[in-house]
Amino acid sequence: MAIVQKKYTDRIEVDLAGPQGNAFYLLGLAKKLCNQLEIDSSVVLDEMRESDYENLLSVFDKYFGKFVTLYR
Repeated sequence: MAIVQKKYTDRIEVDLAGPQGNAFYLLGLAKKLCNQLEIDSSVVLDEMRESDYENLLSVFDKYFGKFVTLYR
């Protein structure tokens, strides 16, 4: 008998042109994902807040790009 790991196939999709593209929504989602993935949220959120919106998106993608698709 073979043991097969279930791959994570259901990605979260965020439309940046809609209400989910709001920086506060993305920060909240990042905090929630950090808790689920057992990542130190203070490090991630501080890094997201360091600069402008494009930096926030870049950092979000760096940490959660495997799980979340951001599109415009």
